[in-house]
Amino acid sequence: MKKIVVAALVTLAAASSMAAQNNVGSCGWGSKVFEGKSGIAPQVLAATTNGTSGNQTFGITFGTSGCTQDGVVSSSWRTAMYIDGNRVALARDAAAGQGESLDTLAELMGVKAADRALFASTIKGNFATVFANDQVAVNLKSVLASNAQLAGYAAVI
Repeated sequence: MKKIVVAALVTLAAASSMAAQNNVGSCGWGSKVFEGKSGIAPQVLAATTNGTSGNQTFGITFGTSGCTQDGVVSSSWRTAMYIDGNRVALARDAAAGQGESLDTLAELMGVKAADRALFASTIKGNFATVFANDQVAVNLKSVLASNAQLAGYAAVI
């Protein structure tokens, strides 16, 4: 009986965590079948497809269904809150291409050590675009998405 309860809790937790990633997740059959669709019904159906079939877990384990084994569990709200709360310090460090707030942002976003220099130089090089208005997170996401090596980090924002 304990095994059934534990299995149910693990399944529920897995389904909940999948639903929290971009409300659907970035891989698995559900995210592929309902890709590009918005609204409650497609999100619920995509999350249900991933959660009930276990294909996202299988995909992450074996690198199928659009999943990768080196993916990063992310939380976009934490990154967005950090950007909003540290906009002045980030602007100062971004203009210099280095600094504690820029390093902290990279850490929050899960930027790999090998990509940190490119991350900082890209933000510095696109300073006018990233800090053009109050939409710093949106602008940063767009800049990162346009860089092939950094595009994967754009999903974290």
